[in-house]
Amino acid sequence: MSTNDAESATGPDERGRTAAEIVAQARVRAPTRGNRRLEALLDGVNSDPELRAWWHMAQVTSERLGMSDHSWVHVQIVLNIALRILRLLVRAGIESAMVADHSMGRRDAEVVVAAGALLHDVGMSIHRSDHEAYSLFLAERKLRELLADVYDEPNRTVVVSEALHAIIGHRRRGEPYTLEAGVVRVADALDMAQGRSRVPVDAGRVGIHALSAAAIDEVVIEAGEERPVRVEIRMNNSAGIFQVDDLLATKLRGTPLESHVEVIAAVEGETEKRLLREFRLPEG
Repeated sequence: MSTNDAESATGPDERGRTAAEIVAQARVRAPTRGNRRLEALLDGVNSDPELRAWWHMAQVTSERLGMSDHSWVHVQIVLNIALRILRLLVRAGIESAMVADHSMGRRDAEVVVAAGALLHDVGMSIHRSDHEAYSLFLAERKLRELLADVYDEPNRTVVVSEALHAIIGHRRRGEPYTLEAGVVRVADALDMAQGRSRVPVDAGRVGIHALSAAAIDEVVIEAGEERPVRVEIRMNNSAGIFQVDDLLATKLRGTPLESHVEVIAAVEGETEKRLLREFRLPEG
């Protein structure tokens, strides 16, 4: 799977448009593979105007700050990457917390991962700083609503709690304890392919973060030979290594995924793309 398969757009430009217009367009898709509980969650999300309005506000906050996409497009990409990684791990016999700790099933683990991915950034609708924590108090009520007809108690509380753990675990020092939370954390970092992180460059920001992001052409996630998951990052310039090391490695390190994922980053072709003509200090 290439992350470009999920969505190649940079993300919608949502400032200056009505919330009703944006919410009507926001709709996430992912392969459910017959998981009825996951289907019910996605159906509920796609028919929930409040949640989709949070996605819109998260993107407005992102655009105000000149950041990369945090809209429903980002949410969909993270959702698809997370489910892909989880399924590869399960296929290799790696046990999720839903199975190991709660004697539930792999399909329940998919619901937890999807819920975490779908609501991990809703706190951006309030503020960028500590948005992971703000996401928690928005997501707790919303997940109970979305899962009301999917799980009875006490299983509903178990699923909601594990999803909330995945949400808070995606912050930089989130320390996820579960496989599901680690999957969401790493999936969030893997939304870095071509067209996804170039907003800072297009806006004239030429720091190492922007240049490194612009160097990532494609991210491919497959079953590995030495480890269950192989992540191949194809770059047009070796500056992309900074993005891989500073963002992805930080998100992967210390998670339950660390020993199950191999990451290979390589520059495609014999020559590197020139990302910057010159750099001046001071800027402006």
